[in-house]
Amino acid sequence: MNDSTPVLAASGLKKSYRMGVETLAVLRGVSLTLHAGETCALMGASGSGKSTLLHLLGLMDRPDAGEILIAGEPMHGLGPRRAARARAARIGFVFQQFQLMHELSALENVLLSRRLAAGAPWWSRGAAERAAARAALESVGLAARLRHRPTQLSGGEQQRVAIARALVSKPVLLLADEPTGNLDRRTGEEVLTLLLARAKEQGAAVLLATHDPAVAAACSRTLRLHEGLVVIS
Repeated sequence: MNDSTPVLAASGLKKSYRMGVETLAVLRGVSLTLHAGETCALMGASGSGKSTLLHLLGLMDRPDAGEILIAGEPMHGLGPRRAARARAARIGFVFQQFQLMHELSALENVLLSRRLAAGAPWWSRGAAERAAARAALESVGLAARLRHRPTQLSGGEQQRVAIARALVSKPVLLLADEPTGNLDRRTGEEVLTLLLARAKEQGAAVLLATHDPAVAAACSRTLRLHEGLVVIS
């Protein structure tokens, strides 16, 4: 990827769901572009399709139509295995509900993500993967929480683990779905600042879905989903 190639280029994305005998068109032809180091907020009313769009861009679901390119490479036609490998290597995802594995420690949660991105088996004892996971947690201020399980961590600490997990493999694209939605205002501000700072250090493009204008104001630009299309705020 050269400097002029967008990290993310999506065009004409459509997604509908069957609701009994009716079809609900959530996305009607969404197009957007993100470059390295750019931070973009995605806003819209509840049910406007923000999470649906992030799941398509994160290769966790497939569009009914349209194209997705990450670092210039087409992603929309990949099978499940190739999509999973591309997702692990190129995309980081931060969820509102954290989505940590509760039977694993903070270090093990991040380490699992790093092993998947490296193509190593989940039981691998590779020193390089372990060092990368430890460094990622230290970078989000959790050096003293490596062996703690999610139930032993506060909400803010769990989201920091999720950020470390998302960034441990230095993805080119970071997607975040309401990452501060389950946190109080002060903790949310701290987590958002940390997320954007770490992503900027790595040069990742960030697309962050939010309903909070204060969160959107921390990003370099804002897009809004309205009636299944992206409009510029």
